[in-house]
Amino acid sequence: MKDEVFVVLCTFPDEVKARQIGALLVERQVAACVNVVPGLRSIYRWQGTVHDDPEVLAVIKTTRAGYPRLEKLLLEAHPYDTPEVLALSVEAGSESYLKWVAEQCGSA
Repeated sequence: MKDEVFVVLCTFPDEVKARQIGALLVERQVAACVNVVPGLRSIYRWQGTVHDDPEVLAVIKTTRAGYPRLEKLLLEAHPYDTPEVLALSVEAGSESYLKWVAEQCGSA
């Protein structure tokens, strides 16, 4: 189904960058909404070293049809070499909200 809704998770180094890229995604109509969640800590291994860094999480709503463009924009604009970009398919949700997401992403 072309208007299937995805929730995309992406971390950023700071709130400013998350908001800039979130606005770009909404303006380009590849995301209906981006929630910016500060106060995250990420513990991960990168280039053989364990890191413990503050980050900001962006929770992005898009559609299956919009996802390829969203991923391309995220990878081009993101400051990390290998940004977290995880798309999760929405199993169920409010019909009116899911329809709104599809409309905002040009998929309805």
